[in-house]
Amino acid sequence: MTCKNLCTLCTALLLGTATLKAQTIPSPKEHFGFNIGDDYQLANYTQTEAYFKKLAASPRAKFVDIGLTEEGRHQLMLIVSSPENMKKLDQYKDISQKLARAENLTDDQARKLAEQGKAVVWIDGGLHASEVVGAHQLIQTAYSLVTRTDEETMRILDKDIILFVHANPDGQELVSNWYMKDADVKKRNTNVPRLWEKYIGHDNNRDFYMMNMKETQNITRQQYLEWLPQIVYNHHQTGPAGTVLSGPPYRDPFNYVFDPLMVTSLDAVGAAMVSRLNQEGKPGYTERQGSEYSTWWNGGLRTATYFHNMVGLLTEIIGSPTPSSVPLVPDRLIPSGATPFPVTPQVWHFKQSIDYSVSLNYAVLNYAARNADEMLFNSYRMGKNSIERGSKDYWTLSPKRIEQINAAARGGDTSTAQRGGRGGASGAVTLGGGGGFGRGMSMKYYDTVLKNPALRDPRGYIIPADQADFATAVRFINTCIRSGLIVEKATAAFTVGGKSYPAGSFVMKTAQAFRPEVLDRFEPQDHPNDFQYPGGPPIRPYDMTGWTLSYQMGVKFDRILDDFNGPFKRIPYGELQPMPSVAAPAIAKGYTISAKANNSFIAMNDLLSAGAQVFRTTDGGDFYVPYSVKAKAVLDKDAADWGVKATASAKPKTAAPVAAARIALWDNYGGSMASGWTRWMFEQYHYPFKLVYPQEFDAGDLKSKYDVIVFVGGAIPAVARAGGRGGFGGGGGGFGQDNVPDEFKTWTGRITPDKTIPQLKAFLEAGGTIVTIGSSANLAYQLNLPVKNAIVDDKGNPLSGDKYYIPGSVLRVAVDNTQPATWGMEKEADVLFDNSPAFKLDADAASKGIKPLMWFPNDKPLRSGWAFGQKYLKDDVTAFSAQVGKGNLYVFGPEINFRAQSHGTFKLLFNELYTTVPAK
Repeated sequence: MTCKNLCTLCTALLLGTATLKAQTIPSPKEHFGFNIGDDYQLANYTQTEAYFKKLAASPRAKFVDIGLTEEGRHQLMLIVSSPENMKKLDQYKDISQKLARAENLTDDQARKLAEQGKAVVWIDGGLHASEVVGAHQLIQTAYSLVTRTDEETMRILDKDIILFVHANPDGQELVSNWYMKDADVKKRNTNVPRLWEKYIGHDNNRDFYMMNMKETQNITRQQYLEWLPQIVYNHHQTGPAGTVLSGPPYRDPFNYVFDPLMVTSLDAVGAAMVSRLNQEGKPGYTERQGSEYSTWWNGGLRTATYFHNMVGLLTEIIGSPTPSSVPLVPDRLIPSGATPFPVTPQVWHFKQSIDYSVSLNYAVLNYAARNADEMLFNSYRMGKNSIERGSKDYWTLSPKRIEQINAAARGGDTSTAQRGGRGGASGAVTLGGGGGFGRGMSMKYYDTVLKNPALRDPRGYIIPADQADFATAVRFINTCIRSGLIVEKATAAFTVGGKSYPAGSFVMKTAQAFRPEVLDRFEPQDHPNDFQYPGGPPIRPYDMTGWTLSYQMGVKFDRILDDFNGPFKRIPYGELQPMPSVAAPAIAKGYTISAKANNSFIAMNDLLSAGAQVFRTTDGGDFYVPYSVKAKAVLDKDAADWGVKATASAKPKTAAPVAAARIALWDNYGGSMASGWTRWMFEQYHYPFKLVYPQEFDAGDLKSKYDVIVFVGGAIPAVARAGGRGGFGGGGGGFGQDNVPDEFKTWTGRITPDKTIPQLKAFLEAGGTIVTIGSSANLAYQLNLPVKNAIVDDKGNPLSGDKYYIPGSVLRVAVDNTQPATWGMEKEADVLFDNSPAFKLDADAASKGIKPLMWFPNDKPLRSGWAFGQKYLKDDVTAFSAQVGKGNLYVFGPEINFRAQSHGTFKLLFNELYTTVPAK
């Protein structure tokens, strides 16, 4: 036998073996015992993981463990492509990385790489575990691509590399097991007793620029450091009433830092998706103004991708294993550009949603296959554009710049600024008739603003290493590194613009491919006024309108407008930075630890847990720890782990002993996301605590068990208004006892004015401390304290949305930092404000023990986002303390612990979590 014939035989044998392996892959029904999409049937994650491992027996697939979840499960990714492509995955990954980062490439080089590469398409499912279509369409689509041999599937496999990622293993296990536990299918439901992500439930799709959760870190590592896909498809539920689903293109506004090519690419893929459904006779797709979704906000799995030049797709589809229906919504039956093919009212089955989802996946994959080289080159082009913009003088267009042009034309007068209608610019003025469709204005006004050197975008940012809470700045830098950004570190002291900076300072320049993400983390978001029509109500944004992370975290930085250089060493992609570590002096009577650093609270909790003495100064709140071998060991460990800095000192005269408090954190049946974030924070900062549910509060005798009770937003009900009724706290806690298993019945109930509030008042009067955040400020009204809602008209009615509307934004407040509640804070702070409470104090409030902690000192507190009618906040108090009997109530209107992102205001909560030690 010749060598050639032997090679041919070997190849045939290998192909035959591969074919045999593919033929042994079981169908979903053979593995799960039912077809994906059968009514009343759900698969759990254990079964799903086992099935994906069976799919990986195909030469078309590879199973990858991308990391552990918060509950310790292995999070899966299944890579699917042609057998030929599977042999060269590293090569194609390298091409995708090089094009996305756009460094040191010419257009010709990029085109050649694009022709050699394969389109990388991310498809996930199950992020929101109660939205069960997501995880199940993932199973059906993966099976189809691994086993089908039709022309379209083969083209997709040849041109695409598909990353199937399960976004929330823990949630699927909980929800599916809960649903399937009832033998009577008519009793099956997804009303699980706790959050279906260990800490944050639905908010797991709000963590994608902070990356606190393990699942988020696993996902973003693959997206921004490993594969850098050109398309990211994020499956969700549920579609707007009267439709089957909503999808791209999305409504305005889109974020002004985006490359326009990303926006038009998103439109193109969206057109392919809706066209596919129309071609297959599947009605009910709505887009643009047909749904609430926009591309403004950063932080979601698909929205964060836009800031990385990726085409992020979101669909929200109806469907449940329990049959449902498409309701009659007459206005949805009129064909329009938003809904070209309306769906008629009908009974809807789970299988229909699975079929729609598979069709949509194929539409995306087919588009990517037919345009693979273009998708890859566009990834490069957007990155290259960003590098070029960051390398020269550049002005990003936004509503505030347009208003500055208009103001220049008026000679600086802003008094005639008007609201825009839908999509209208913030403070935009109609000049020349027709809202800008009439005559133009002189170019000198344009030049006054958009050629003004002082208004340029920065060339970079410097984060000094000598700031008071540098460890928090390092946390911030590590979120940037996880996001795939280029970060540099100074190896020696340097000077820029006449200012000196120490070695160890961090530098981030904007001349990089993910420039939109860099700007987003440092610059304020400038959301336009967005109203249904001029003079009408505001259009609720999809999520936040302003979130600038450096502001939220209280990070000190300098914006550098001119190009600069120094002794900077580039940090390799993905290399997280350690905390600054300085061991406590070996010889000392004791140690002082600054209250200005968040991680100091970790050390205090560790010291108290170890039995060491801890003191706080009463003139600023710094911690003092007498020397002991035990204390020194704790401080050395926390210096290494958390960057805690302890300096040798004698005991301050103002030092008073403190002890760990017995902390109760409110929660309810079904789980509170705000409580879950706080629970995670308490664990990260080493606070001991107990979750407490409404029935325990109602039972009373709280002071014998707890020193501090924390109520996050959503816990405390509103006070009944005249002629009306009050609300109930904890919207998820109202499940009846009949449909709840015995083990969870003690979790049910709600905070009520008649049962709970008297027990909370008794707790305060007995010397307890209560901290309320956000809407739980209602407790001040329930207790009849001498404070009133500040956001009301002359008749005491809440201001309407056409006068006042501040959806999630960053505002600036003044702080009385001499109070124990505000120790460690500066005299001004950035707070996350989401239509949050603000107060007017009664004339006799001070005499009744009310002390303002934070307030709005002027009529323009907006730092980032959208604040229509912010003038109404001037002089309003937004946080205060109140003495109630022997105890204290601390009321914080802003979200001081917002999604575990707002590190700059964490101390406002932490300060309350200790007790004083009585003098002997």
